[in-house]
Amino acid sequence: MRVEVYFNLHKYTWSVRQCSTGRVILHTDKVHIRDPKFVVRKAGRERVLREGKKNVHAFVRGEITYFDDFDPEYHPDYLDYTLVSYNPYKFDTFVDVYDTTPVRTAKRAMLEVRPCLNLGEQGSPIIQRGYLYAEGARS
Repeated sequence: MRVEVYFNLHKYTWSVRQCSTGRVILHTDKVHIRDPKFVVRKAGRERVLREGKKNVHAFVRGEITYFDDFDPEYHPDYLDYTLVSYNPYKFDTFVDVYDTTPVRTAKRAMLEVRPCLNLGEQGSPIIQRGYLYAEGARS
């Protein structure tokens, strides 16, 4: 099934939207995508920059292969993956976290939510954060 996946800032989880209907079909802490395309809609990004409020304009589009805690056919070695991020205030594409090269496609993407320390912000010292890993990342 072809889907679009984005990090939900209100629920602190991944939202999975079915491409054919445009409806969110799942909220999950882990999802695997085959042949992902890393999409940033230009008009949505410009609106974020203009208004200073975030909206859903960046997502990973591809074939969902698995969600939940464990994929019996898939045991990733994180050393073979590129950690990918997107910040509309800094970049107009998804980028490799370590060298900021653009990432537009990959062989596979693994999206997961994990707890991390909330440094320098008000609120709880532990927050949920979305992590996006791409195998075979390409620009």
